[in-house]
Amino acid sequence: MTATDRAYKNARRLRRDLSLPEKLLWRRLKGASLRFRRQHPIGHYVLDFYCPTANLAIEIDGMAHDMGDRPQRDEVRTEWLNGAGIEVLRVPAMEVLADPDAIADALVRFCDDRLKPLHQPAAGPPPHSSGAGRSE
Repeated sequence: MTATDRAYKNARRLRRDLSLPEKLLWRRLKGASLRFRRQHPIGHYVLDFYCPTANLAIEIDGMAHDMGDRPQRDEVRTEWLNGAGIEVLRVPAMEVLADPDAIADALVRFCDDRLKPLHQPAAGPPPHSSGAGRSE
């Protein structure tokens, strides 16, 4: 999925002007075991954070997301991203400010958990369960 030229330009600007919760979270996510991108452009949108391996968009929502037509715009954005195969996780900015370490750890665990089914071996009998060699 590609981004529009406008989204790319907006993403560059937003990377320079991260909000305080975004800065705090980015400091912790950029060294995580999984790769995260900040202010990632996709389509007409710019995602606050994106984990491409887990196909997860992480949006840090301040109070503005509760006002005016913003909730409806956020819903349209979420539906579009879901249609592109990207799940959206919204995190209140106040929670990031309260404990950025805990939020970053939870996000990494959440992404890891999303990947586990992809890396699990096919279901089958456990090794040595054929019953051979059993004494009764």
